[in-house]
Amino acid sequence: MTMTTDKIRNLGLIGQRGAGKTTLAEAMAYSAGVTNRLGVITDGTTLSDYTDEEKSRQTSLNLSLLRCPWKSGKINIVDMPGHMDFTGDVLAGIAVADTIGVVINAGGGVEVGTLQFFHYVEKDNKPAFFIVNRLDKENTDFDKNVASIQEAFGSKAVPVNLPIGKANDFKGIIDLIKMKAITFDDKGKQTPGDIPADLKDDADAAREKMIESIAETNDDLLEKFFEAGTLSDEDLLTGLKSGIAKGGFYPILAAAATSNIGASSLLDFTFDYAPSPAEVPVLKAVDDDTEKEIEIPCKSADPVAVYVFKIISEQHVGDLALAKVFAGTIKSGVDVVNVQKGNERIGQMFEIIGKDRKEIDGAEAGDIVALVKLKDTHSGNSLCLKSRKVVLPIPDYPEPVMDMAIRPKAKGDDEKMGLALNKLGESDPTFKMVQDPALKQTLLFGQGPTQVDLLVEKLKNRFGVEVDLDRPRIPYRETIKGTTEIQGKYKKQSGGRGQYGDCWLRLSPLDRGVGFEFADEIKGGVIPGKFVPSVEKGVVEAMLEGGLCGAQVVDVKVTVYFGSFHAVDSSDMAFKVAASMGFKDGYIKSKPIILEPIFNITVFAPDEFTGDVMGDISSRRGKIIGMEPVGRMQRIRGSVPQSELYKYSVDLRSMSQGQAVYTRDFSHYEEVPHDVSSKLKEEYQTSKQEG
Repeated sequence: MTMTTDKIRNLGLIGQRGAGKTTLAEAMAYSAGVTNRLGVITDGTTLSDYTDEEKSRQTSLNLSLLRCPWKSGKINIVDMPGHMDFTGDVLAGIAVADTIGVVINAGGGVEVGTLQFFHYVEKDNKPAFFIVNRLDKENTDFDKNVASIQEAFGSKAVPVNLPIGKANDFKGIIDLIKMKAITFDDKGKQTPGDIPADLKDDADAAREKMIESIAETNDDLLEKFFEAGTLSDEDLLTGLKSGIAKGGFYPILAAAATSNIGASSLLDFTFDYAPSPAEVPVLKAVDDDTEKEIEIPCKSADPVAVYVFKIISEQHVGDLALAKVFAGTIKSGVDVVNVQKGNERIGQMFEIIGKDRKEIDGAEAGDIVALVKLKDTHSGNSLCLKSRKVVLPIPDYPEPVMDMAIRPKAKGDDEKMGLALNKLGESDPTFKMVQDPALKQTLLFGQGPTQVDLLVEKLKNRFGVEVDLDRPRIPYRETIKGTTEIQGKYKKQSGGRGQYGDCWLRLSPLDRGVGFEFADEIKGGVIPGKFVPSVEKGVVEAMLEGGLCGAQVVDVKVTVYFGSFHAVDSSDMAFKVAASMGFKDGYIKSKPIILEPIFNITVFAPDEFTGDVMGDISSRRGKIIGMEPVGRMQRIRGSVPQSELYKYSVDLRSMSQGQAVYTRDFSHYEEVPHDVSSKLKEEYQTSKQEG
């Protein structure tokens, strides 16, 4: 039986690595009866972390789904990795979740990864609530975590329940909405009761604060609150649901997943108060025919609009396409159009519970399913009916922050390696492979060392390709600062028809980033017009390798303004060679310099590591552009030469005890310092002598 949209909840779990998301998802699945044992990460028995790589590393490396039947409906839990190297899966999960549960490690408070992930939640305007997890551990304090959350995310983050007991004595919660105490046995079963007398005053004060915060999300409710000093139960529930749905209220809940305390009440809260797929802001897409933006309401009666957000490719299993039905109803055997690729047919469909599948006949709007046996469908593709073809929005994936040169150990495996990386890229769009003929390297760009290590492991285990990683060469450029006029003349006579080309060139600098400009100022036909394109070709070829460090020459204007020709001996080849010779001679006389790529970087780091981070940026020839506080963190912006960013993500994590992360994007090219230039010239001359 397909589940109607109003009975579906899609809950995404995000948070810093170590917050306990997978264990919490496991406890929720256990409470929902989809598993008869509470799996443990260290034993490799959890539903979510089921791949060999995850079991060996004892951490989530991939997004996973858990379908949990609850009350009269179901909750699709999207468990996302906490490691920053796998932000791609986090973005894919946020795109299809209707509500985000932000899991906080009670022993650490709000950490840098949580801040980074929540930035994407706010960007997508997603409803959210916070779960303070691991409250059964020593030295944890719910109130301190609430203060940390409010410092980072503002006053609209407010507790809707309170813990009963601390550390080993943590045994339940106080539901501030229903004003009931709920305790849990070792199987997670709830027992409601009266609030303990010693906690009644705290509960009353917390409830009053909660009601006031909910009232502030709606002008009508706020007016009622001012008049009566409180809200009726009906207004409270209405305000709570609408406040969550529109992002005006962030509830804070208490839990301890390993003890299965709060998991079932979290399921209750999600089903009762989180929005259904039809109650969140309407999705905006682009009409494939008109290229105009249109709205896609989440209605089962509307034309089909399905978004494939993740491809799972496993040995001996084949590709599994995880997809959300944003509109319409899909069934096996239905013909659809992959807007990016071509015609497809919906084959078998499954609900997913970790590595396990349950075949289903169909799915209505808002549901998340797995599709198999699609011909040519990849992450980010849109499946629609021919009657309404739309392009559904895909996440803006972050630029890679780590680059390595990659080459196969076995000769002749280059093509095999390329095909394997392309296949892996179908399930992870956050890395890319670039074959750079100028650098004579194949470059692998990734989100960090763990992702790169995992890719290397998959290449070996799944595709039989062993590779070596090397330091990548830097794409330096060369340019000029002066203007020169030079003659390029090529004359060769060796019996029979000779070769003759003669051109005068003017080399002058252009503004940075302009590239190359060629001008023809020949007058009087001193060089026939048919030979001028050959002059340009000769210059362009000469610019491929500058004379300082062998890098491509850029930002130069070359003007051919005079020359001569021979009626018999002149040819395209002769003028091409003459122009190449002239450019090379003139280039050295035009005050040539070496340029290096500069990247803008943004570092998120805890306050206590700010000095170390800034000092390290300076030591890398970097410049600090600005700094701003984000809770107890600092956002540091700077610019650093690419040559100084090799394995920076590794060094940054080392100097910050694993708590700092960074993003980067290309900014511009600028002249290298004299000492760096001298070193590059020396290395180039040595390499030429060695052949």
